[in-house]
Amino acid sequence: MIVRVAARGDGVTADGRHAALAAPGDTLNPDGSLTPGPHHQVPPCRHFPICGGCQLQHLDDASHAGFIVDRIASALAAHDLATEIRPPLLSPPRTRRRATLHAEAKGGRVRIGFTEAGSHALVDIQECHILAPELFALVAPLRALLARIGFRRRADIQLTSCDQGVDVLIGAGAEGLEAAEAINDFCLEHRIARFATDDGIGPETRWEPEPATVTLGGVPVPFPHGSFLQATREGEAALIAAVREAVGAPATIADLFAGLGTFALSLAPAKVYAAEAGRNAILSLKGAAAIAGRPVFAEHRDLYRRPLTTTELDRFGAIVLDPPRSGAREQVANLARCKVLAIAYVSCNPSSFARDAQMLCEGGYRVDWIQPVGQFRWSTHVELAARFSRQG
Repeated sequence: MIVRVAARGDGVTADGRHAALAAPGDTLNPDGSLTPGPHHQVPPCRHFPICGGCQLQHLDDASHAGFIVDRIASALAAHDLATEIRPPLLSPPRTRRRATLHAEAKGGRVRIGFTEAGSHALVDIQECHILAPELFALVAPLRALLARIGFRRRADIQLTSCDQGVDVLIGAGAEGLEAAEAINDFCLEHRIARFATDDGIGPETRWEPEPATVTLGGVPVPFPHGSFLQATREGEAALIAAVREAVGAPATIADLFAGLGTFALSLAPAKVYAAEAGRNAILSLKGAAAIAGRPVFAEHRDLYRRPLTTTELDRFGAIVLDPPRSGAREQVANLARCKVLAIAYVSCNPSSFARDAQMLCEGGYRVDWIQPVGQFRWSTHVELAARFSRQG
């Protein structure tokens, strides 16, 4: 009997045997075949399991939620930690508003899609149950566009839903009048917000009728090429709600690894200090906050090389922390020694989160609760928001 799903998506029996594409409750037969159980669903997409865009389409929502909780609990247990893990909030199908697809010219035609799991082979997607409709609607037209401009290489295509429409960034050049006309025709027909190409020396904007923005906390923020954005609107709303609950209502808050301001612009009426190493992102946040009259002080600061000191941290009523996958070891070392009463930690990696959580707990904090957020439906990717409170 399959009792759980391992980190990479394999089903695992009580005696430790692994089975691909197995769900909790399935029976692993002596010949290696599976008898589906109550949590094994028919995958909705014809490309599963070959396409690497999804790993868990065979799981129903209950078992997918269980997988997420198990990943977090296991990471905590490895550091002798435990706390309340709330039911995961899963984003619905077809809500992913940003994605990186791959394109290649092969056999006289252009293919666009995700790569196969553990391979560079490209799956030319004909349907997709994770991409937002406005993104998937561009896949076929992009094939035609790339063919028209003589695309002859492999490249990434970044698609992001912005306020004005879809932002398209293609990792390849497109030279000449015919290519320029083809791009203009494509953008006009499909109401593209911005179209840019990058032949290796940086993005070159080829179409942008008005500045591309994303609205965060009710504020339109200029969107730099290829910037980070929470994967779904539902996931973003869930993380913001968890962060607001975690920090309470202090007068001042520090938002560390602030990005474009997803949290900084959603914490009014508090005064917010926002630190971010990405120059383009922090300049966008600074300008947007100033125009909107939000009390946000934005600083371009590398928190790995120059983390906030304990003296600086103690000036704030609460801290918001949203580091990259590697976590925030250097900053957490100082946080563990500060006097701030509440910390909201947002993470996309349970392992680095648990390591940092141990450091905080050894410094006198407690993990009050964890809210898992499943923005990457049918993926082994796990995100969470957690509240830490100072004890004593």
